[in-house]
Amino acid sequence: MLVGTYASILSPKRRTAIPKKLLKELGEKVIIARWYEGAISLVSQGSWLALLKRLTGGERIPTEPVRDTERFIIGSAYEVTPDEQGRVIIPEDLVAYARLSTKIVFVGLIDRVEIWDERVWREKEKAISTEASQIIEKLANETK
Repeated sequence: MLVGTYASILSPKRRTAIPKKLLKELGEKVIIARWYEGAISLVSQGSWLALLKRLTGGERIPTEPVRDTERFIIGSAYEVTPDEQGRVIIPEDLVAYARLSTKIVFVGLIDRVEIWDERVWREKEKAISTEASQIIEKLANETK
């Protein structure tokens, strides 16, 4: 299971090492793509199709929001193979999209890993923790 938060460094050549615990779960090849809210995601090949089905609703005829989701995520996706030390080069367009600087954060979220610029992640984390109780109540009310 992909869980936990890990700090890392992005080199000037856009190379970073995927934390070993996450890499073990992700496998030999991963998909890296744009994600929501200014993050990028890492997904194992095995989880990629299941994640896309969940996002797009599966086999139905795609509506415009589904097509836009496909364009946003699939259109930005790359298949990457970590080297022997678990390092990957993050494509330039994804670095620009996520506004990644030297300090980055990997966040494991069960079926995917999000990569954030450290400063942006700390702001997001602070906002989430401030609103956590309201978010939980809203989710509880939606499931009733």
